[in-house]
Amino acid sequence: MADTQARQIMERELPKAAPPKINTDEMSFLDHLEELRWRIIKGLMAILGGVVVAFIFSDYIIDVILLGPAYADFFVYRFVGIEAVDVVFQNRRLPGQFFTYWGTLLLSGLIIGSPLMIYQLWKFIEPALETSEKKKTRFTVFIIIFLFLAGVSFGYLVLTPFAVQYFMQFQMSEVVRNDIDINAYFSIVSMWVLACGIIFQLPMISYTLSRIGILTPELMRKYRKIAIIFCFILAAFITPPDPISQLIIAIPLLLLYQFSIYISKIVNRKREKEIWGEKGAPE
Repeated sequence: MADTQARQIMERELPKAAPPKINTDEMSFLDHLEELRWRIIKGLMAILGGVVVAFIFSDYIIDVILLGPAYADFFVYRFVGIEAVDVVFQNRRLPGQFFTYWGTLLLSGLIIGSPLMIYQLWKFIEPALETSEKKKTRFTVFIIIFLFLAGVSFGYLVLTPFAVQYFMQFQMSEVVRNDIDINAYFSIVSMWVLACGIIFQLPMISYTLSRIGILTPELMRKYRKIAIIFCFILAAFITPPDPISQLIIAIPLLLLYQFSIYISKIVNRKREKEIWGEKGAPE
């Protein structure tokens, strides 16, 4: 009797486990495109809102922020003790000041609205992530925004003042006067500021490349001497010819590279544990 009951239980069809629910299964490919489109639109609206804010405070943004490093009494010069000179501007094209004005507002709106744009892109990929991944990704988004704003601040407060004064005081001949075109000033300052915002993403680039196994701390240490030389060459090129100014530029760049090595080391160690277990990779 007991054997018969046991056989009947074994012959029963076991309940099938429900497949894990994927949040994006209910959306078609076109739905995903529609969602992405609205996220991009919301991000662009955030940038547009930043432009509106910049327009409201346009006098302050142009006279104090954009043209700040052009004044000899800029607070960075006083803090570091640089003998600065005023930049003499001129407009060589009829619509030059018009394009510089609106270009400044667009750039300011981009910087103001960039955190919300990055947030909207993260909200697009969030539904496809597990709970633990969402927490990691949320932290990653915060780090990306923080590094970008830190790079922009470095470009504006450190790189731009030293570079402006160096090029303003450099003369190949006494008969040549430096009268700076306002469009050229705006273009190069914008390039310096945005370039620093991108360069400061080096730790995140190191994290991503190390995560997929392309970059290793050994490789970065191998080329560290070249990186040190490059940092000092860059610092010597964009600063006045004195060691203090060069160190102010070079040291943050070197710390950024060293921090990227540390991140690569942590990520590679964690990656090896995930692949080989606690024992690590075989010798």
